[in-house]
Amino acid sequence: MIDTIFSANIKSITLNIDIQMKCPKAPYGNTKVIESRLVASGTAIRRRRQCIDAGHRFTTYERVERPSIVVVKKNGQRQIFDRMKITEGIQRACDKTTVTVEQVEDLVALVEEKIYATGKAEVNADFVGELVMEQLAQLNDVAYVRFASVYRSFKDISSFERELSRLKKRLYDD
Repeated sequence: MIDTIFSANIKSITLNIDIQMKCPKAPYGNTKVIESRLVASGTAIRRRRQCIDAGHRFTTYERVERPSIVVVKKNGQRQIFDRMKITEGIQRACDKTTVTVEQVEDLVALVEEKIYATGKAEVNADFVGELVMEQLAQLNDVAYVRFASVYRSFKDISSFERELSRLKKRLYDD
């Protein structure tokens, strides 16, 4: 009987594998990074890339992959937390305002960070909506009211006026 003992003390391994990001407009993998910068309060890296063969430029984002969190909706339905869903809602609310793409990305990152900071596997949709509204109120009044009108499902002018009164109170009390 032969016993084999293997012991290794490996601190790090560096693999030099040439993996190229494929161009979305052409089937080529020959791309280069033109610019990289931190976005979303340092939680992501935005890279501008260019396809060497086609000349097309595109943007990619790199962020840490986190465990899934379930959002419990008002009707009891459960959905996996979707960062893009929040981003799209905020972008619609910020349409034709002075809010920049970077500000939206920072806002989404802050909301996402607060959700993960709860340490819970499930959060209520109300909690997520209130976080977004809290941040939008600080960023842009028009975007806040637009988001609130959808989130709170305003049925009539009086519910809209109540929300405007809350906003005015918050602005003048601070």
